[in-house]
Amino acid sequence: MHRHCLAAIALLFTSASAVAADIDCKNPMNQASMNMCASRDFKASDKKLNETYRALSTKSSPAGRDKLQKAQRAWLAWRDAQCEFNTLGSMDGSVHPMVHAACLDQLTQAQTKLLDEQLHCQEGDMSCGNR
Repeated sequence: MHRHCLAAIALLFTSASAVAADIDCKNPMNQASMNMCASRDFKASDKKLNETYRALSTKSSPAGRDKLQKAQRAWLAWRDAQCEFNTLGSMDGSVHPMVHAACLDQLTQAQTKLLDEQLHCQEGDMSCGNR
């Protein structure tokens, strides 16, 4: 019996993954699709953020890396708390996952831009944190 349950669960996840891959995010047809598309967008933005963070961390001095890590951890806590607050109005609705993912995506893209500016600051720029 246990083997049959595991097989059913594996089939369910495989089917869900296939359905998620088939969604046209340019024209989602229902709320579940919109939620999945928003989640996919956020995951892509989060990946870009992590790549930019790693590049900046590598370029920074040991003291800079320490301060960058502290700042990023504080920013992550702020982003998550801010999106919890921003999306309170949709908390009990089927739209909530989409609204929450969109908030996370927007703030993550903004943070990526800030980190990228630090990564590519001009020689002699005293406001550059990657020292």
